[in-house]
Amino acid sequence: MKTNIFPAIRLTLVCLVFFSGVYTLMIWGAAQLAPNNGEGELLNANEKTCYANVGQKFTQDNYFWSRPSAVDYNAAGAGGSNKGPSNPAYLNDVQARIDTFLVHNPGVSRAEIPSDLVTASGSGLDPHISRQAAVIQVKRIARVRGIAEGNIQQLILSNTEKPLLGLFGTERINVLRLNIALDNLK
Repeated sequence: MKTNIFPAIRLTLVCLVFFSGVYTLMIWGAAQLAPNNGEGELLNANEKTCYANVGQKFTQDNYFWSRPSAVDYNAAGAGGSNKGPSNPAYLNDVQARIDTFLVHNPGVSRAEIPSDLVTASGSGLDPHISRQAAVIQVKRIARVRGIAEGNIQQLILSNTEKPLLGLFGTERINVLRLNIALDNLK
């Protein structure tokens, strides 16, 4: 019995020290190398403070729409819907989003709608949309705001984030930053 208990106690103490001390300090140190020291980046707009790295809900016609959220953009309860692509309720949700988008964006066909405008992300808090998702909304925003489409296209280009090291991921646009820039475009 002693031959099993003492090694188990030693292993427990080593794990306790490692995971509550050494590992925690390693993760904290890595976060210090990240932008804003691993803290969320705050943006101020319209007398509101928002996190730039958490998706915000935009559904008005004069703004770029965000990616849908399965948790209604609630950062306290991040998560996906866990419904598969063959689930009838999920398909109904996606179809309703497609129908809504088509009503607000006349002249756009169903096949042209990027998937990130009608499907929620795994976390439900994705703050980005694809460049294609932004471009397809230009006509609606230009019409509603009375701004030339070229000006909005330029705004999209200036807010496009390139893939990490030019290799990993795709071009993406932070919707909150883009909408703040759109408000500042006069």
